[in-house]
Amino acid sequence: MPGRITTRDATIDRWTAHLGEAQGDPGGGAAAGVMLALAAGLISMVARYSHADEVAARAGELRQAALDAADADAEASAAFGAAFRDAGEGRREAIREASLEAARSSARLGERARGAIADLEHLAAHGDPALVADVAVAAAALRAALASARTNLSYDLATLRSAGDTLDEVRAAHPDLWASVAALDDAIARIDGLTARIDDRAAPTD
Repeated sequence: MPGRITTRDATIDRWTAHLGEAQGDPGGGAAAGVMLALAAGLISMVARYSHADEVAARAGELRQAALDAADADAEASAAFGAAFRDAGEGRREAIREASLEAARSSARLGERARGAIADLEHLAAHGDPALVADVAVAAAALRAALASARTNLSYDLATLRSAGDTLDEVRAAHPDLWASVAALDDAIARIDGLTARIDDRAAPTD
């Protein structure tokens, strides 16, 4: 697609400017991927200061995967928009396919974000105490990625109604995707618990 940019070939300034355009490519799902990459970068930084090499290595891999997920989601978002603009006979099927791919993209990103929680919990308990504020910021970025993935996934599943399905039919046809919404709710609660446990150290003036 002419004009498409990726997280690999654009500055933060250019990418976020592109995000602000009325085109949806990139959109909220891609933004969730970038938030996950930011969380991963902070986890890596704290891990390296804390000599947690395995955690740092996993975070480095996650950062790369998150950027790939952001770019993949931008493509899914473009297809999603195109499906809804389609006025032809194949519109319903195009919406169904685009909605499912968007939902799968959100679920994959959410799963990657969920996988980072244990490492962040480890750093909150055993990382360099001077970097507890960075752990809190990483938790905030990770929460944003999780919440965004959850919302996008739920919305994408619900758009299958535009293809003629009821929500009960969507749940029956795609139980794994449906269950992923609840799993992301649980992950968000887990991050909230972590944040609460370190808040008196990360923000002691409250």
